[in-house]
Amino acid sequence: MSRQLAERIQGISPFYVMELLWRARQLEAQGKDVIHMEIGEPDFATPETIIDAAVKHILTGEVKYTPAAGLPALREKIARFYKQRYGVSIAKERIFVTPGASGAFLLALGVSLNSGEELLMADPCYPCNSNFVKFFDANCKTIPVDASSGYQLTAECIKQHWTPATKGALIASPSNPTGTLITPEALQRAILTVNALGGCFYSDEIYHGLVYGQNAATALEFSDNVFVINSFSKYFGMTGWRIGWLIVPEEFMVATEKLGQNIFIATSTHSQFAALAAFDEDTMVELERRRLEFAARRDFLYDNLLRLGFEIPVKPEGAFYIYANCARFTDDSFKFALDLLEAEAVAITPGKDFGSHEAHHMIRFAYTTSIARMTVAIQRLERFIKKGNNDF
Repeated sequence: MSRQLAERIQGISPFYVMELLWRARQLEAQGKDVIHMEIGEPDFATPETIIDAAVKHILTGEVKYTPAAGLPALREKIARFYKQRYGVSIAKERIFVTPGASGAFLLALGVSLNSGEELLMADPCYPCNSNFVKFFDANCKTIPVDASSGYQLTAECIKQHWTPATKGALIASPSNPTGTLITPEALQRAILTVNALGGCFYSDEIYHGLVYGQNAATALEFSDNVFVINSFSKYFGMTGWRIGWLIVPEEFMVATEKLGQNIFIATSTHSQFAALAAFDEDTMVELERRRLEFAARRDFLYDNLLRLGFEIPVKPEGAFYIYANCARFTDDSFKFALDLLEAEAVAITPGKDFGSHEAHHMIRFAYTTSIARMTVAIQRLERFIKKGNNDF
């Protein structure tokens, strides 16, 4: 069977957290109360307005294919959303509704990235992004970043690491796993640098909306010559609906529609009709309430992790993650996470899932559960540290 396996799969890295999740499910089956702080999925249910819109359409029985680029009405709503929130005007023809942000990445890279080319991105970063690059027989060049740049790529970094093989750069803001934002000025400089070098700029904006201080700037404020990836999963609470969107430069419109027609046909129809309600006033009021709750959770977790001795040089400004240095306790954050799960039934994500730069000292905590549950998790974590159950 190994001779039949495609060579490209050898370069695809696994999610190490899945080993932890598998063990967590085993413990739960044994009756253990596992507190999940490893998975990047909001614990809130999909807003009722969105569910109602989906059910209403499903009951018509007319759940058929939509155009490959998505429902025209949904593309128009997304365009209006950008005008209202960011003050930018986008032709709806540049907007493609996709099966989640993953579908958006596949389209963006599929129409722009050639075999053997390389894409620059930060280390740490979300692992799927680099795996998408490898899937297209291209190379991911990860650049170590630290607190001095808010764990973000800078224009200077991009210039320094650009080679004749470089196709472009990807910046995620807010970032997974760090939760940090790039400043509007730094984002603009990065975009102008990539454009001047003749490359493509990709902006991962799937955590936009989940910000707790300064607003996140969209790359579209500074250039039309960018790929913007976004999603209904995080801010809108629609993870399992598998729906996102991609905004492309005008010259890529025809190619993107052609590729979408062939690899997706169309995004799930009932999910698109559900998403039509995502921008309604009642929905936005509920989403704002949830955002404030996430902000309170961030502050609670941040303060308590610092109290326990974790180092967090940059307080996250978005998403729902804290990327903490655990060097005070261990030189092996993966073993630390495994031992914590076994001893105290608290699940967290080790840094090795997000790259190699200082990964053995880093842990991602997701505040996707309530403060009440996190209170218990902190108590368990403190007991684990004090008992010295981790054998390092």
